[in-house]
Amino acid sequence: MSTLTFESLCLEDNDPSTTLRRGLEEDFDTDLDEKEDRSNKTSIADVYRQACKLVGVVPVSYFIRNLDSPTMTLTHHGLGPLGCKALAIALVSDTHLNTLELADNYIQAEGAKDLAEMLKANFTIQHLDLSNNHLLSSGAEYVGKMLLDSLSLKSIKLSGNGFTDDDAKYFVEAFSINLSIKELDLSHNRFCGRGGEHLGLLLASNACLEVLNLCWNQLRMKGAVALTAGLKVNTMLKHLDLSWNGFGNEGALAMGEALKFNNTLVHLNLNNNRITNEGVSMLCRGLEYNDTLRVLMLAYNSLTVEGALSLVNMVKKTPKTALEEINICNVLVNENFLHLLEVTCKEHPSLDVQYGGVGVFIAKKPVKRIDPMKVIQDYLDQHKIRLWDFFRNIDKDATMQVPVVDFRNAVQQSSVPLDRFQIEEFIQRLDRDRTGMVDYRGLVDTRKQMMQNHRQHLRKIASRQKKEKHKSDRILKTFQSAVEAVTPHGSVVISPGDVKEESAGPHRFSATPLSSWHHIVMSNSGWYTVSNPSSDHVHLPMLAGATPPHITKSSDLYSRSQPNLLITSPQSAQGRSIPAWAVNYTLEMGRNKIKQPTVSHLTRSRPALDSTQLRNKAKKGKKAKAKKFVEKNSKNMNSF
Repeated sequence: MSTLTFESLCLEDNDPSTTLRRGLEEDFDTDLDEKEDRSNKTSIADVYRQACKLVGVVPVSYFIRNLDSPTMTLTHHGLGPLGCKALAIALVSDTHLNTLELADNYIQAEGAKDLAEMLKANFTIQHLDLSNNHLLSSGAEYVGKMLLDSLSLKSIKLSGNGFTDDDAKYFVEAFSINLSIKELDLSHNRFCGRGGEHLGLLLASNACLEVLNLCWNQLRMKGAVALTAGLKVNTMLKHLDLSWNGFGNEGALAMGEALKFNNTLVHLNLNNNRITNEGVSMLCRGLEYNDTLRVLMLAYNSLTVEGALSLVNMVKKTPKTALEEINICNVLVNENFLHLLEVTCKEHPSLDVQYGGVGVFIAKKPVKRIDPMKVIQDYLDQHKIRLWDFFRNIDKDATMQVPVVDFRNAVQQSSVPLDRFQIEEFIQRLDRDRTGMVDYRGLVDTRKQMMQNHRQHLRKIASRQKKEKHKSDRILKTFQSAVEAVTPHGSVVISPGDVKEESAGPHRFSATPLSSWHHIVMSNSGWYTVSNPSSDHVHLPMLAGATPPHITKSSDLYSRSQPNLLITSPQSAQGRSIPAWAVNYTLEMGRNKIKQPTVSHLTRSRPALDSTQLRNKAKKGKKAKAKKFVEKNSKNMNSF
């Protein structure tokens, strides 16, 4: 059998299947009767059978029987690359199919390539499922090309295809151009830290995607920070699934920072992400500023009733929150939580919290008892009693040894705030050999050891807090760097709107690329034209009464770091160019409503010196050097 290609089967004029399809396309009309419709289905079935015969596969009878259905479910049919090729040939001219499900068919990269070719001609398929098809990296490249060329797809599922970090770049390129796909499923792949960076850029650059599923990947902390940086600037995403990604508390911190600014996300799934009560507290700090999120899923994290209380407290203290559902279905709560939830639901009637139940006994952290020696020392300091005096009142014979029973009774009868456990611990410390006698001769050493242990404990606490703060600061710094990295440099921004117009008429704004923002300055009123490297002219307001200069060359613009101090005012003569730093200073002076800048104002931080001052300074320097030289010589003479 001769070698077959997709073009030889679909695009040649002498192919009978091509003749049938072209004939159908010419005869197709919205008013086709039942007979013509049946003829169309029959010809597609004939094309499919012929394609299967040519590529050497058995036709799928389910496909032939359900050609009239808008949804074609061919999951688990074992099509393989060749079966997918035959199917793609038949679907080139299909006009009925809306949803094509090909999950678990092992079509590999070759099948993805054939489907991409088919979608160039088929404009009716809107939903495509290619999950679990072993596409791998080579298939990811073909899928990226498919997304670049497709105009009809609205959703695509690519779960479980073994995509890695480097494969994510194909999706970034495709979704920066494709504006039709609303839903994307990339779950159960192998995206890690670098993959999270690419996906963060995808969120920052795409303005159409509404649903994104990234569950069961390996983003971890690094990928979480990069992804949430893209989420911060995203303006369309509504549903985000990030479960089973090992975010940890660091990822929760980054997500909280993103939620402070994101105003479109409605559903967020963070199940199984190793988030503890501390991470929930960090997340709540961001949720306090968010007014769009409705569903938050935090099930199967390392949460206790303390984390649950933090979530409900956040809702109670945030009147503008939109949260309607919180899922912590594995957390056992107590009566305090139920009371707080009841009070909160009165203020937020739509709130629904799914918890694991009310625990009859909820394990709590054991109460850490204070060192009994420290309790005694604080008591003695408060009553101004010496340590030896305290024990002499118990030891009447002054032998520095007291029976354990007498010592226990004396301490219990005294006003020292020690409980039974602390007294026993103190006795064990003074009677280590179990002799039945409390020997307080080594009490000084015990007190020194106690103070040393206390200082060591405080140092550990301070060190742990310092490490946690340093880690949080590092995460936030990385998050800000990631936000700057994913923000498009050519995006359009609006000039600051905090300056009010003093003149009549509507307020006007300038819009310029970020790359040239430092050349443009906005003042109070009036208009003039400034030359911009990225655009021909930008109209900007200026102070009232100022002469509108005209800049004709971009080289006339000076950098802020190299101001020309010889210019005394931003109001230059007619025909003289005005530097960028002077325009910026005009803005600052206009905002503060103070007089026009003078030489003293411009040089206040580093005053300029005239020629006379320079000569006087040089003379003073010479005199100081001569004085030091004389003193040095006099010291050398005295040494002799």
